[in-house]
Amino acid sequence: MNKKQKKMLARIIAAAVLLAAVSFAPTTGVLRFVLYMVPYLIVGYDILIKAAKGIRNRQIFDENFLMAIATVGAIALALYDRSGDYTEAIAVMLFYQVGELFQSYAVGKSRRNISDLMDIRPDYANIEREGKLEQVDPDEVEIGSLIVVQPGEKVPIDGIVTEGSSSLNTSALTGESLPRDVSAGDEIISGCINMTGLLKIQTTKEFGESTVSKILDLVENASSRKSKSEDFIAKFARVYTPAVCIAALALAILPPLVQMIFMGLPPRWDTWVYRALTFLVISCPCALVISIPLSFFAGIGGASKAGVLVKGSNYLETLSKTKTVVFDKTGTLTQGVFEVSGIHHNTVENEKILEYAALAESASSHPISRSLQRAYGKEIDRSRVQDIKEISGNGVIAKVDGVEVAAGNTKLMERLHIPYIDCHHVGTIVHMAIQGEYVGHILISDIVKPHAKEAIQALKASGVHKTIMLTGDAKKVADQVAAAVGVDEAHSELLPSDKVEWVERFMEQKQDQDKLAFVGDGINDAPVLRRADIGIAMGAMGSDAAIEAADVVLMDDDPLKIAKAIRISRKCLGIVYQNIVFAIGIKLICLILGAFGIANMWLAIFADVGVMIIAVLNAIRALFVQKL
Repeated sequence: MNKKQKKMLARIIAAAVLLAAVSFAPTTGVLRFVLYMVPYLIVGYDILIKAAKGIRNRQIFDENFLMAIATVGAIALALYDRSGDYTEAIAVMLFYQVGELFQSYAVGKSRRNISDLMDIRPDYANIEREGKLEQVDPDEVEIGSLIVVQPGEKVPIDGIVTEGSSSLNTSALTGESLPRDVSAGDEIISGCINMTGLLKIQTTKEFGESTVSKILDLVENASSRKSKSEDFIAKFARVYTPAVCIAALALAILPPLVQMIFMGLPPRWDTWVYRALTFLVISCPCALVISIPLSFFAGIGGASKAGVLVKGSNYLETLSKTKTVVFDKTGTLTQGVFEVSGIHHNTVENEKILEYAALAESASSHPISRSLQRAYGKEIDRSRVQDIKEISGNGVIAKVDGVEVAAGNTKLMERLHIPYIDCHHVGTIVHMAIQGEYVGHILISDIVKPHAKEAIQALKASGVHKTIMLTGDAKKVADQVAAAVGVDEAHSELLPSDKVEWVERFMEQKQDQDKLAFVGDGINDAPVLRRADIGIAMGAMGSDAAIEAADVVLMDDDPLKIAKAIRISRKCLGIVYQNIVFAIGIKLICLILGAFGIANMWLAIFADVGVMIIAVLNAIRALFVQKL
């Protein structure tokens, strides 16, 4: 509890103790009234002040006004009846404040969950100057600067590791507890915590454009984008509150007048005023006004803790209605990195083939060459390589340890009149020949992400009707990836504008209430991310343009998180609808009972405070989404 909440709790306890004491005190008349007013003012003075300010500022119809009118009216009735029983009026105020305290605590808990994410904000960056580390504001660090991150410190700015190796704690960004190992040459994003070794990092972005800044901006501004449910509740409260005030006034005045004028009976003003006051307490819309935004706030907080950043409650609501998911291929369903995925028909050891291929290709910066060197995994000794001859569009011929090595495509083998064996796998094929003899071929391909197939299955289990893949790759590659992950449709050899056209076509085919999500990571995905009902971007390695255009960002690039994001949104919306139905339903029943004199002030307290506490308790369930 914070200081304000502790103070409120002390007021509630003091008022409750004094109320109990006064109830048993053998006092009457003015003294009894004064003694009862002490606990009433202790617990309710701030409500009375807020109500007075609302009247003064012409913003009358809120819960403070309803509470003030109801409790002051109940006290006035007790004075009129000379009953000396002011317990109901004080109890209404007391239990209302208990509800407010509970709501404040629940909101605080939700905000603390968001604040845990805010802990990724770095306080400083270390710059090495004249052999000493100097702490500077991350905003002052320019692109290309060399920063030092010591064990236990946060990585302040995105960059590339130039020296050192370490394990990183990425849980604040991705929701995953497993550490990530990095070494020289690896990209590193801000917000991670360096756990073991000292790292030197060359920055690739300014602090304002780094991952940590973008995450904080997304979360801090998420509440400004309201859902349709929140807009409905805000509009509902603006109409509902003055309407019930008018209804309560009519309930207090019209029935007595009817009794007096048309029925010739005594008007019984006290009975109908009491019913009107009970009606006011019951009608207070706190449960809806508080619990609905809290449900969305808690849902966004819970999702961010799981590594899913949702830019607003409106997107959370849209995500819950997703029935079609369209994927980009490279970097989304596949890793977007060429890797050696097999060595086939080899007549010498795999290690030897890779060694000769890596050395022969050592002078090239082509992605295929780099993938061969990564697969070799050892330092390249360029002194072992002579007479490198690169044949454009064919491959490379070189002497490695005095032995002639040819590495290239089918054109190179045909050029050298070397018989070769075709590969039936999809990918880039590097045929290898040593001293004019064919020794096999190396398959290099874009690897499907480990959870891609599982992600498609999880989406279908979550109620997604159709999964589609759009890619600029060749049809053969697209069909293989589509079959491997299990998507329903695949369309290949597309330009960025073609992807937009396909998405528009799918959006015309779906039902009006159903939504289409597009998942991508590249700069060329930005237009289609904006065009879809909801855009989902890969946040760890995705481009800035894609993250900016998207409505939801997955911080660890794991496609399995898409189904989790949909489940989180549906849980959150389920809680919202539960609260709307429950709160309105209970209030309508109690309002009818109150109008007919069946409900008293104690039932009114339940209809207001009790319903609010139950709704708030239900709302904070949206925080707990880790196991969804």
